[in-house]
Amino acid sequence: MTGQRGRRATLADVAQMAGVSRATVSKALNGRNDISLQTRERVLAAVSELEYRPTTTTEVVPSRRAIAVVFDVPASPYILGVLQGVLTATAESGFDLLTRLPPDRRSRTQRAVAHDWVGEQVAAGAVGIIALTLPAPDALIDAASQAGLPFVMVDPVGTSDDRMVSVASSNWAGARTATEHLLALGHRRIAWIGGPEVSVAARDRLYGYQAALDAAGISVDPDLIRADQFAVATGAAHARDLLTLAEPPTAIMTGDDEIAVGVLATAHALGVRVPEDLSVTGFDDTPQAAWTTPPLTTVHQHLDGMGAMAVQTIRVMTEGRDPSSRHVELATSLTVRESTAPLRDVKDS
Repeated sequence: MTGQRGRRATLADVAQMAGVSRATVSKALNGRNDISLQTRERVLAAVSELEYRPTTTTEVVPSRRAIAVVFDVPASPYILGVLQGVLTATAESGFDLLTRLPPDRRSRTQRAVAHDWVGEQVAAGAVGIIALTLPAPDALIDAASQAGLPFVMVDPVGTSDDRMVSVASSNWAGARTATEHLLALGHRRIAWIGGPEVSVAARDRLYGYQAALDAAGISVDPDLIRADQFAVATGAAHARDLLTLAEPPTAIMTGDDEIAVGVLATAHALGVRVPEDLSVTGFDDTPQAAWTTPPLTTVHQHLDGMGAMAVQTIRVMTEGRDPSSRHVELATSLTVRESTAPLRDVKDS
């Protein structure tokens, strides 16, 4: 939306929509602390609605350009894999790399907080932002758009902003392939322990699992489906519930390798042998997957490739060009190791 009759929105337009003076609008945009948070939120909402862009600003041009990469959980093997690709690609492209933690989850949805955080990245020389599986990013996406800063999401979580540019893997196809692998081994009672429902990747993986069962003529049993966080504790807790059912599953698929590690730990604690009594699959193919006991069958996604693609997309956008696609998906493949085996009745027949 722009000002009246399609003209460029002005400071006066923002002031009128927000119901404040032009001086108050300037204070809000400059991060002054002598106006209330509620007033500043109202001004920034008007700025977003009108797509207002200041015409006279004092811009500090940094001597070097940088890309800011932001994430919540730096210890995750998944995050480390994507970061490796980002680091390599930024070095090759001549960018500096800024690693950042976002505002906390409660405050990052506030326009004022997001505006200040993005402003800090610009002041540090950032010309683009890459967010790794960052929940509730819409206010940050909006603030970056206002600042003219490209913003790319890797594996989007909890966003409804149609301006989002994203990089992901073919999660649906990867999960379907893993499910078909288990079906070919004779398994029919296959459980699913996935990530949070707000995660696009987690939803797509669940849908791939369901699609494979449906294509095989197997009804999806809701008692065998769990959604939780991508964490070892998630796999451990839900595996205990599933494996102590009156009719436990013969295979458990997981939404990522960390969940699978938890499943393997619980199976061992309960005396359930993998893969003799239970087959287990993961997703990501992080380095730990080759070192579990037994080594984990998992869906391989090119984590470093996702990071490199995000950097390439930022570079294209900083040059004023549109990316070839606003939503890129990289191919996945199945890495078969020793955590899956034929169902015992099938193997013994």
